[in-house]
Amino acid sequence: MVMLALMLALVKLASESGLALPEILFWRQLPTIMLIPMFLWWRGSVDRLKTKRLSQHGVRAFLGIFGMFLNFGAVTMLPLAEHTSINFTSVMWAVILSALLLHEKIGPWRWGAVALGFAGVIIIAQPGDGHLPLLGALTALGSAFMIALISIQIRDLAQTEDSVTIVFYFALFTTPLLALFLPFVSVEKTQEQWMWLIALGLSGLVGQILLTMALRYGQVASVIVMDYSSLIWAALLGFLLFDTLPPATTWLGAPLIVGAGILIAWREHRLALASKTMSPVSAEPS
Repeated sequence: MVMLALMLALVKLASESGLALPEILFWRQLPTIMLIPMFLWWRGSVDRLKTKRLSQHGVRAFLGIFGMFLNFGAVTMLPLAEHTSINFTSVMWAVILSALLLHEKIGPWRWGAVALGFAGVIIIAQPGDGHLPLLGALTALGSAFMIALISIQIRDLAQTEDSVTIVFYFALFTTPLLALFLPFVSVEKTQEQWMWLIALGLSGLVGQILLTMALRYGQVASVIVMDYSSLIWAALLGFLLFDTLPPATTWLGAPLIVGAGILIAWREHRLALASKTMSPVSAEPS
């Protein structure tokens, strides 16, 4: 979470310096397809990149690049803490997706938590008062939805694929697509801009590998809950780099979103324990 919060701060710095979003995304991805093979070759384990699920990696790349556009786009429009808080709704979206895609029965506890979380978003965004741009808030919500959807897919891929393999193929599929934008958006860069791009590429690579490893060894909901620590780093980086502090509405709305996510994680943990010790008929409502 520290690495991903730092990456988003660097994205904001790069955007404010005059770099276009497609170019930022390109330089975010490029180091991955260069450094991972070099690292594996040095370790004598290039065979870790072998895969029998190339089509699934392609689907993950398609969803992932769309999610990255939303995520990076939102952070260029919103303060870091507000962007991070709205992104926390990915846990709520995961519940909704479980009901729609997996036909999981969702009971009053989790539906109540979903309602609580989105109430927190309304408090943060304060629609109509001009505190946050509506497009930025909606983009952040879309980003959170994609995070939930992609997390489920990564969890499936991680059953058979190595963490670095998932990260590598995501970059391998998306970097050539992003390169198509460069002739139209690329500009001559200053030394400072190169520093932002290199730093965000490296921090993003490290953060993505760590997150993929976390999804490999932990439950999706539990891993997403750990995302809440990023609010601390986002608020700190926002103050240090952009001289901004979250307003009172953010500190009122963010605990509702965090509390909703924790409630969902606790409830899913209880249901998982119940499913191991009780028959499906007697399992408690969700």
